[in-house]
Amino acid sequence: MLKNDLFLKALKGETVQRPPVWMMRQAGRYLPEFRELRDKYDFFTRCETPELATEITVQPIRRIAPDACDFILRYSSSTTRNGNSC
Repeated sequence: MLKNDLFLKALKGETVQRPPVWMMRQAGRYLPEFRELRDKYDFFTRCETPELATEITVQPIRRIAPDACDFILRYSSSTTRNGNSC
């Protein structure tokens, strides 16, 4: 059972006590802890290392504690890595 189903209830059109708050993954780019990892690891290392990708993803969640998060796949990273362009 979800601890916080406010976002899902709102999506279903149910009455909720307040509007849900959600964020996109990019919300953490301003955080000092993200910048530290950005300076230490290149883009592909951050994307291809599950521990780094996970840490970067949860950093803003820890600070903001939103009701939901929106994760967007960067389609260009796999094609660029193979020498192709989008």
